[in-house]
Amino acid sequence: MELKVNIQVSVDGVYQSNGGRHPDFDPGMERGGWARPLFDDESLAYVGDYYQRADAFLFGRRTYEMFAWSWGTGTWGSDQGDNPISTALNTRPKYVASTTLTDPAWANTTVLSGDLASAIRELKTPPGGELQVHGSGALARWLLANDLVDELTLLVCPVIVGQGARLFPEQGPDLALELVATRAFPKGIILQTYRPAGVPRYASDPTE
Repeated sequence: MELKVNIQVSVDGVYQSNGGRHPDFDPGMERGGWARPLFDDESLAYVGDYYQRADAFLFGRRTYEMFAWSWGTGTWGSDQGDNPISTALNTRPKYVASTTLTDPAWANTTVLSGDLASAIRELKTPPGGELQVHGSGALARWLLANDLVDELTLLVCPVIVGQGARLFPEQGPDLALELVATRAFPKGIILQTYRPAGVPRYASDPTE
């Protein structure tokens, strides 16, 4: 399977609390829900279709708990019916990278601990299919740093949030990216899909 990461980010790089405010999951984050008003029928259809392509999902612990509350075991999740996202999440295998989660309540969940890189490489072994990562910014950074990502899709939302966790920190590993697809949606969300392309080139001469 190919490992594909899909994350909604603001123009200033925030990925935290894109769908709404929740004081338990995001204490102190007062500007949650910044992405939802920017989605339209076309972009919502794209997201639904994307989830439906998944053969399995991989989450970090925090995002897993948020998704379980939103789409699975939580009160809000139980009201989602059979929309494409809910159907995919509740019927496909789910994997969680965690050293502390031992008894996940969401059905069809496997906890990955120990040698995480080896476990994920084993998940990717079967030919074809998609292992999707949604949200999970810290996990996404780790996957990129460990050369485990086959495709990275950013849904860049036309808003500057000015608060919250950024997808990429001020200091971190570098990585070249090859743009393979781009698309604009009616309310201004820009889809950018990349494949990792090794080490970036840096110009030694300002005129180069």
